[in-house]
Amino acid sequence: MKKIRVRFTKHGAVRYIGHLDVMRYFQKCIRRAKVNVSYSAGYSPHQIMTFAAPLGVGLESEGEYMDIGVEDENPDCAAIKDALNEASVDGIRIKSVKVLPEDAGNAMASVYASSYEITFYDDKKDDCPGTEKVRELIERMNAMDHCVYHKETKKTSRDIDLKEFIYELKVSDSEDNPVINMTINSSSADSIKPGFVMEFMCGLDNIKLPVNALKITRLDMFTQDEEGNLKSLEEVGI
Repeated sequence: MKKIRVRFTKHGAVRYIGHLDVMRYFQKCIRRAKVNVSYSAGYSPHQIMTFAAPLGVGLESEGEYMDIGVEDENPDCAAIKDALNEASVDGIRIKSVKVLPEDAGNAMASVYASSYEITFYDDKKDDCPGTEKVRELIERMNAMDHCVYHKETKKTSRDIDLKEFIYELKVSDSEDNPVINMTINSSSADSIKPGFVMEFMCGLDNIKLPVNALKITRLDMFTQDEEGNLKSLEEVGI
């Protein structure tokens, strides 16, 4: 069995489809595309498939990943990409298919960080801070030694220092609608969400964003190389 890594996008209406439904969708898509996928052993065999960090419902993405096992000794990555795109639906497009080295970790275990692009939806931007205000707030955050955010989940409630988990935070020179780029930790132990960063940033000036104002697009996901540098999951494959 060989393992291949598939990078795909998620845009439009499919952004409202949750992670489990995306998994079920690709199981069917792989069958329609007639990919020579590997199956597990046992009484209830299933396709050997692993996804990277799940994408939140409502978010779009340019850099989602799944690893699948195939029975081909020398997989034709170009043919698999074309077949999957032919069998796919609007909003999900396959950007690349690459063979993984034998010693490569699976997509889920490899994720260390993610990059995002954030802006405001057009019907909400008039009630949101402009580019200059966002730049001022980001400069204040970047100059701070600690950015303590109170994180609440269904099971826990604790303070975390966002500063430890933000690797890049900047805004473009767009005049009409600020475009914020951030790279943040996405590992299983220390992951934070882009919404946490935006909430803390706006809270520095007591700004309350309208409900559902953020248009969030995940651009890519990264692992760490031996020197501790960020490396796109796409670059791991051949």
